[in-house]
Formats: sequence, C-alpha cells, structure tokens
Amino acid sequence: MSAPRRTATLLSTLLATVVLVGSVGLVAGPAQADPGPPPASMASLGDSITRGFNACGWYVDCPSRSFSTGDDSGVNSHYLRIRAVNPAIAGRNHNDGRSGAKSADMAGQADTAVSQGVGYVTMLIGANDACTSSESGMTPVGTFRSNIDAALGRLRSGLPNARVFVISVPDIQRLWSVGRGSAAARTAWSLFGICQSMLASPTSNAQADVDRRNRVRQRVVDYNSQLAAACAAYGSNCVFDGNAVFNYPFTLGQLSGWDYFHPNASGQRVLAEISYGAGFRW
Repeated sequence: MSAPRRTATLLSTLLATVVLVGSVGLVAGPAQADPGPPPASMASLGDSITRGFNACGWYVDCPSRSFSTGDDSGVNSHYLRIRAVNPAIAGRNHNDGRSGAKSADMAGQADTAVSQGVGYVTMLIGANDACTSSESGMTPVGTFRSNIDAALGRLRSGLPNARVFVISVPDIQRLWSVGRGSAAARTAWSLFGICQSMLASPTSNAQADVDRRNRVRQRVVDYNSQLAAACAAYGSNCVFDGNAVFNYPFTLGQLSGWDYFHPNASGQRVLAEISYGAGFRW
C-alpha cells in the first residue's frame, strides 16, 4: 500500500471512530438519567406528526398511529412499550397535540397535560415553525426558545414529578433530498403549498435556492439547540433525544403518499423506535 493510501486509510478509520463515538454519545447519553418507575399515564404534545396525520387515510388525523400515544400494534408507540412493562397505563394515553401547531401552542397543550395529571410527557414541535409559506415567515429562534420555556415552565410547576421527553425536530431538508426526484412528491408539495420555505422550486440548483434551503435547515438546527438547552435547564426530569430524530435518515417510503411530508405508518413506527431508544427507555 502506498503512503498516500495508508494515510487515507488511517484518516478514514479515525473519522469512523470519531463518528461512532459521537453517535454513541448522542443516543446513550439521555438513557443514563434515572428513569424511575414506568409511568401510569402519559400525554403527547406536538403537531400533526404527533397526531399521526395522514398515517391512515386522506388528510385526517390518525392518533391511533401516533409514535407517542398511539395504540396501533404496528407502530409500537411509547405508550405500548410502557404498557408492556406497566399495564396500569392502559387507557391513560392522552394525545394533546394538534395538527398545525407551532411552538407558541405548547404552553396551552402543557396546561392540558397538567390537568390530566400525567406522569410522562413527550414533546415534538418545531416543524411548523420552520415549514412556512416563505422563509420570512419562520419563527425567530429567540421566540421559539421563549415558547418552549413557557411550556416547560407549566409542566415543571404543574407536574413536578413527571418525566418530560423533548424530541428533536426532524431534518426537513431531507424531505427535499429524498423527494425532489419524485414527480408525485413535487406535485403534492406544490399543489398543497407544503413547507414552501424549504420545498419551493425543488428542482432548482440556483444559488439563491441552495442558500435558502441551507438557511431553513440551519433554523431547524438552531431550534434543536434551544430544545436541548431548555431541557437541560429544566432539570433531571427532562431528557432531550440528543438529535436522534434529526439525524435519522428517513426514506421516501416512510412518508405519506398523500403529501410526501408526514410520516406514514412505517414512518411513525421508526419514529417510535428511534425516539424511545433515545429517551427514558423503561
């Protein structure tokens, strides 16, 4: 083997080791928190992803297929995984999410969870803060953080003993990456005006469009940084997923064939698996 090739091999090995160590840290870190006993009740806060929108039919919420509180065995949600070890949670799974919700809606959803007296709360929010009709409509990072802090404050004061799991916003630029080559996806995005901040002009390689997509993705990265910081400030009862969901390389086949934006049943199943494994893992 020539010297250049040996050097390249060593660098590749070193890079792989760094990536592996970093990945393990992202996933294994949250699980080190003491989860306590499995909860006997739970609530999910979020948007249409949490509602299982388009996971069972044409433009309809499908809460039974929610990755968090759904009861469809094909998804194997957080709720079903917990029920397997604590049957007392049966029937005490509350989906408080709302399709179209943004970070500004989280405080109200948190109030609902408090009124339900639950022992476990999941929160997945931010896609609609970034996915707007235009880039200028995205929620500012500071406003996003304030909204998240307000919601977590309601939970901390109203449910001081509950475990809270904050999930990273998926990488919406990957939607463009996996769907731009599909005529059906491009048609749906245009026809329904889906996430135009990212998905407008999906086949364009013009620098302005490339830069726009990168800025929107960076906004999601910034949101996730704020979610991590807000959860850390909450205390030991809150766990962030370490960007496990953001980093997951979902495929076109895991998206709804109705809009090529929301997870289908397969996508919800993977979301349940990835997120649960990065959380309390009862």
